[in-house]
This record gives sequence, structure tokens and C-alpha cells, in this order.
Amino acid sequence: MENVLVVIGHPDLSTSRANAAIVEALRDSKVTLHPLSAALGSDGFDIAAEQKLLCQHQRIVLLFPLYWYSCPALMKRWIDDVFTPGFAYARGGDKLQDKEFMIVTSVGAPASGYRAGGFNRFTLDELLRPLQQTVAYVKGRYLPPIPLYESVFIADDALDQAAREIAGLITSNQESPDEAYEKLLLKAELAAIALLQQ
Repeated sequence: MENVLVVIGHPDLSTSRANAAIVEALRDSKVTLHPLSAALGSDGFDIAAEQKLLCQHQRIVLLFPLYWYSCPALMKRWIDDVFTPGFAYARGGDKLQDKEFMIVTSVGAPASGYRAGGFNRFTLDELLRPLQQTVAYVKGRYLPPIPLYESVFIADDALDQAAREIAGLITSNQESPDEAYEKLLLKAELAAIALLQQ
């Protein structure tokens, strides 16, 4: 997929291992890499420039390490500052409508910790609901999140492989869960019609 903006929410990518590996895997692709740590000036974000960047892309990828079961404060500030009324919501605020949003997050713990009965008690989908609802509120299309589990412990070669796979998912055409469900329904209807015609 072309026209992809990767919004990098790590507060200091030079200290990152997992997020930096994903960014490195994306360097030769045609995505726009946008580190928020570089975009944040002494007066905050250039809101007009940030909004223009969002308008120029069809898929917006939010890349960040999971901090206390959410995105880092830098990314939250960016959303708070940039998703303004008249731009992202309210009267005339339709600029993000129908854009695809994808969350890519690195998580230190194993996947088994993120489920009912696991030590983190909730699934990653449940923990990311505020971001999912933000996308719904601006009338965007929320794609399933892509987690990198055990990012603290993963071996270098496994990290490189995972980063390449994630880069491939970021740039691939993906259907939303709603689209997948509609296809499933259509397939079931066609199968039922075929049975009736026998």
C-alpha cells in the first residue's frame, strides 16, 4: 500500500530497540516516517503542518511502545493537539473520515499475559479501546493492532525478522474486520444458494 504515514510515538528513538528496529525495516519502503520527538518544538507541534501531513496520507500508523497500558504521553499530546474540532470532528471536522488507522505497539510481556486470567488481566484490544474509540469518533477505519510481544527479551535475529514482518503488514493492503465479515457472509449466502439449486 502506498500513501502510508508512520507516526512514531517513542519519546527517544535513540534509546529504543524494538521500535527502532521496525523503523529501520521501513526505511527502504515508500512510507513517510514521522518521529514526534523531532516534530515537537519549544512551542509545541505545528498543528497546521501536522494536519496537512495527515490529509496527505490514507493509512496512519501509530507506532509506539506500550507505556502503562497506553501510548506514551508524547503521542497522547499529539492526538490532543492535532485532532481538533473542525478538522477531526464536530462541524466540518471530516478530514480523517475513512482513513485507515493501524496501531503497532511493542510490549515487554508475552502474549499469554494479555488475556483474562493472565497477569495483565486484559487483552491488548481491551487496553487499546480509547484509541479505537478515537478512530471511531473521527470516522476513521480501525485496523487490527499489530503487537510485538516480549520486546524486552527478544533475541536480535528474532527482532530483525519480526520487524521485517511488521513492516510488510504496515505496507500491505489489509481489510478491516467489517470487510472480512461481509466477505464471510457473502460466501455463506452463495453456498446456501448453491445448495438450494442442487
